[in-house]
Formats: sequence, C-alpha cells, structure tokens
Amino acid sequence: MKALLELTYTPRSEWGEKARDAFSTDLRERYPRVSDLTDKKNDEKRFQLRVNGDAKPGAVPYAALIPPDQDLSGGYGGMSFVMFPADEDNGLPSLLAMVVGTNGLAPDEMVLGRPGHGRKCAAIASYLNQKLPGSTWAKRDPVRIDLDMPRSLKQQLDAWSGCCQKYGRVLYAMFVPPTQRTVESDQLVLQAVTAFVDLFFDEREMAPKKAYEQDMAALRRNWMAQVLPTATDDQVADVLGRRRFAILEGPPGTGKTEMARRLLTEVYGGRGTVIQFHPGTTYETFVGGLAPRDGGALGFTFHPTPGHLMKAAQAAADSPEKPYLLVIDEINRADLSKVLGEAIYLFEPDQPDREVQLPFAFDGFGDRLRLPPNLHVLGTMNTADRSIAILDVAVRRRFAFIPLWPQLEVVEKLAGEQMRDSFHELLTLFIEHASEDALPLTPGHAYFLAKDEEADSRLGTSVRPLLEEYLAQGYVAGFADEIRAYIARLGQGA
Repeated sequence: MKALLELTYTPRSEWGEKARDAFSTDLRERYPRVSDLTDKKNDEKRFQLRVNGDAKPGAVPYAALIPPDQDLSGGYGGMSFVMFPADEDNGLPSLLAMVVGTNGLAPDEMVLGRPGHGRKCAAIASYLNQKLPGSTWAKRDPVRIDLDMPRSLKQQLDAWSGCCQKYGRVLYAMFVPPTQRTVESDQLVLQAVTAFVDLFFDEREMAPKKAYEQDMAALRRNWMAQVLPTATDDQVADVLGRRRFAILEGPPGTGKTEMARRLLTEVYGGRGTVIQFHPGTTYETFVGGLAPRDGGALGFTFHPTPGHLMKAAQAAADSPEKPYLLVIDEINRADLSKVLGEAIYLFEPDQPDREVQLPFAFDGFGDRLRLPPNLHVLGTMNTADRSIAILDVAVRRRFAFIPLWPQLEVVEKLAGEQMRDSFHELLTLFIEHASEDALPLTPGHAYFLAKDEEADSRLGTSVRPLLEEYLAQGYVAGFADEIRAYIARLGQGA
C-alpha cells in the first residue's frame, strides 16, 4: 500500500493526476482479478474506483472504492472507502474514511446493517487510537445516515471542513494521518490504509493474494483484539491495588474463576478466601447476623455471628502490612444490594476510614464495621446468565469492572485443529451477527480446549447444549439460523 501512502500526502492540486494510478498500483499488487484501474471500464464486478479530481476552491475532491453497478458520476450508494485531500494545499494529509454513498445503503444494506461491520470499524478505530490518540473515530451505527458527525469532531477537522459539511452524515469511520512524516508515522498510516481497504474487500468477499494473506491476518488479529478485549493477571492485580474492589465479568468459559484463584495464590500468596454467592445468600451470611446455636437444655438460641465480610475484614486487619483478597465467585447470583445492606457505604476505595453501625454487637468485633485498606474484594460475574440479578448503579459505581472475553490465541495454543476451527467459526458468527445484548453470550475458550481425539465429544456434550439453550431462550434470535447451521456441523458427543 505504499502508493496509497504517498497519495495520502499528495498535494490537493496534484490529486486528480495521481489518485487513479496509486489505487491501480496497490490494488493490482495486493488483490487477484483486479484489472487495470486506469481504465474506467473496470471488469472486476465486485467494486469500482471513482475519482473526483476537481481541486477548485470549494470543491471536494476524493478517490473512492465503491460498489459495482453504480454510476461513476452523481450520487452512488452502498459501502465505500474514500480518501479526501485537505481543503487547501497547506501540507496536510488526506483524510481516510469509510463512507455510505449519498444515495443510501443499497446495494450494501446487508453489509452495513450487520452488527459485525460497525463492530469491526470500531475495533480498527480503537486500535489506531492506541497508536495515535485522537486520530480515529467510528460511528456507533453506520446505518444511521440521519445523524451528523459530532460537532466537536467537525471542529477538530476544520482543515477538511468541505468533506465534513458535505458528507458528515454518511461518513462513519475516519482516520486523520499525522502531519509530520516519520518512519513510525508512515508505518501507522500504512496500517490504517491497509485495515480499511482490506475491510472493504473482505466485506465484498475478495481475499488478498496468497503472498499477502499472512500480512492481512496479522493486522486483522491486532485490531480484532479490540472487539473482544481481555485483561492479564498483572492488569487485574494493578486495578485491585488501586481500586481495592473489582469484578471480572464475561461469558462462560473465559477463565474468570480460574484467574481469581490464580491471583489469590500467586499475587496474594494465599492470603485470602474464596466464597460463592447463590440465590440463598443473605445479609446474615455475608455481613453478619443472628444464627442458631446449641443452647444445651434451652435448645437452640440465636447469637450474633459474623459473616464472610466481617471475617475477611478481621483477617486483613490482623496483618495490615499485607494485602488480603476476598474472592466472591458468581457475585451477581445474589441480590447484592440486599446482601450488602448498609455495608455498601464501606465500599469506597479512597475512603478506608468509613464505618457503619451494625444491628448487633458481635463477639470480637463490637457493633461497628470498617474495611481495612489492605482488604481487596474481587468478584466474578457471568454475563450470559440472564436469570440472575442485575447490579444496580450504586453497586456498579463502587466496583471496577474488568471484562474477560473469549481468546482465540489460547485455543490456538492449547487445542487441536478441529477445536481451533470450530471456535474460530463460532467466534466469527457472534462478532458478525450478535447484537450488543447477545455478544456477551459468546462461549468462552475453555469450551474448546481439547485435542482432536476428544473434539467430537466435547463439542457434542458441552458446546451443543449451551447453544441449544441459547436458542430455546431466544437469546440469539437475531441469527438463530446461523447458530442452527453451526450446531448441525458439530459432533454428536459420546
């Protein structure tokens, strides 16, 4: 994509002469069956190149990859990749963008309306923004061509005000290249151009030549990681060190409980305890309350008995120089607001001196409770379980939420070829078709960690029942046929 890199920094006045040659050079090199784009009668039926080289003041020149069978003058429709030079010959680079043609979504309404397309544009934007903060933007929903780009964004793009004013409603992803060129900045622009162009062709079901397949796959893995981000043990430990109270959330099989136990052992040196919430968990069992005791001749009597939180607070206070971890597995299987009661007041990471009055005096504790600053609480939460309590805003404000998503690299490293292929196919289905509500249902990598000789059994007895339950509950109604087709290809189990 070196010719398109140079086109990015080509002055506006020279745009019309060089745009068609740059696209022709790079696309013929990277993709098969691409004819000589200097000929406007392009015989490739899945896309066209359209160039407007009008550099007069007030005009908006551009070069665009557009759908086939669209007019090469006037309005066009569908998904396009477009490069816009700056409004003036002032040394600024061209704006790179994904745009819906001003004639509307057709013929690409199925592509643009699929959740995966917007999701992938957002992932590319997130990846590029990590490299160059503030350089990239993506609209939440590409089909909302009735919505203009944010006013604050237009103000930042004053040098490209012509294209923003004319195409602001249909521009749904864009990258602003660095003004000053360096080896590093050129590499970033190459990644941006390649990511957007590859996305355009991938959505048109055109793969690059074999020589570029690995290059495309490597870049795609980098930005696709932004779709399903995850956290390392060190990152979670750092959050706990700063915020004290955190919750790991994610689909089933993503290793939330395993990570929590690993942190307890390896980071906290075993100083802590693990409990599990369930619908029967109460304030009395977690914080403390009256519990029956054998009263001898009097039978059972009730006595104030500390719960898990009070015991953890006492254990942490006994060794104030060492952090102590309370792990609460499946934290949202109980009604956390009721379970915490007035103790929710204590979950303020920056105010460890807070105390609450308890309803009883507890032996060894008294009638007041404080959470020492070395007490850390880590919960795990399964986002796929729709039958459990939803954490309210007051609870969410007090905990740092850390997402754990399915990770393809774990399966590639530990599973057999059949499981890798099955996981990649299912992951692609969810990324492409799942709504924002359904995406957290994506089965985790733990379901697929098996060798080929165990693959049919694992798929048939573990993955199949989970997906069938999703279908029965209507959780994946938006792409049920895709899921059914996937299930039909799974092993029957043993």
